[in-house]
Amino acid sequence: MLIKNSLKPNSNAFFTEQLMLWDKKENNRKMPWKGEKDPYKIWLSEVMLQQTRVEQGLDYYNKFIETFPTIDLLANAKDESVFKLWEGLGYYSRCRNLLFTARYIVFELGGQFPDNYESILNLKGVGPYTAAAITSFAFDYPYAVVDGNVFRVIARYFGIEKPTDTNEGKKYFTALATKLLDQSQPGKYNQAIMDFGATICKPALPLCNSCVLASNCAAKINSQVNQLPIKLKTISRKKRWIYYMVFHYKGSIGIKQRMQKDIWQGLNEFYAIEASAGLVWNEETVNNWLQNQIGISKASVLSISSVRTQQLTHQQITSQFIHIQLTQSPKALKGLIWINEKELKQFAFPRLITAYMETFNS
Repeated sequence: MLIKNSLKPNSNAFFTEQLMLWDKKENNRKMPWKGEKDPYKIWLSEVMLQQTRVEQGLDYYNKFIETFPTIDLLANAKDESVFKLWEGLGYYSRCRNLLFTARYIVFELGGQFPDNYESILNLKGVGPYTAAAITSFAFDYPYAVVDGNVFRVIARYFGIEKPTDTNEGKKYFTALATKLLDQSQPGKYNQAIMDFGATICKPALPLCNSCVLASNCAAKINSQVNQLPIKLKTISRKKRWIYYMVFHYKGSIGIKQRMQKDIWQGLNEFYAIEASAGLVWNEETVNNWLQNQIGISKASVLSISSVRTQQLTHQQITSQFIHIQLTQSPKALKGLIWINEKELKQFAFPRLITAYMETFNS
């Protein structure tokens, strides 16, 4: 269900209002710490979810709260019993910091959890994101959380090509996230944007066709959904998975020039999806992707190539080519240039693509 736009397009207010309406009417993501006001429980959940998926951390959180329902009980627990409960979560420095901070709060601060951003930020093992989360969720102070989900939602909606893993990028996104924050209910807003990124604006296969922000989303309009956000670490990593959707429409094929500072800059490619790991493509998953991200329900999957790899100097690229015949005007693919199939040889492509096209044509 799309919520009608009652505000000026592309405004910050539109973004915030639509997000909060989505949270109220459609957000069904349930987690035991949502709506929690006890800073101890919020802090515990945030520490556990550092470098850990929610699905994995959920059982650990429940067991911790059942065993140590208060920070006083945690502070007075034996190290061995706490580490045993943490066993399997990994990154054990988190557990050591957890114990150190619990004991500091109980024995040095009289058991009173700090109630302002600066004091919380000074706690061992707490960074800007965790401090903002605790401060906004527990005390409703206007601090914006900026995690991977937030980077992704904001980068796509506003079409931001600044790398999210640089100091400049982090400052830019944090400033914009602060402007977008619902000042009247910051905790609720912060949870909403994180949930939105986790369930709708997902990394590899987002549900663009169900997105309340889609009508004004720069990445959606310019076919950049799968290119944003940009990370320098992604560009430099050794193994990458890039999937190409080769759209056919009335004798033309959609292509796009690679503009980002990355491999093959300035060369052309088909509609690309880059994932952090291998994806499985078949007729069902392709049709689901078309419906959920592009909003196309009438299309035919012509072929799905075998998996191909190319070894560059410092990277290995794994790719696959999925040919799709469109039967309706591709309005959702405005960022593509439509070229007559016979003219493709006139355009410059990476060797990975030209090698495939030679095989496909033959």
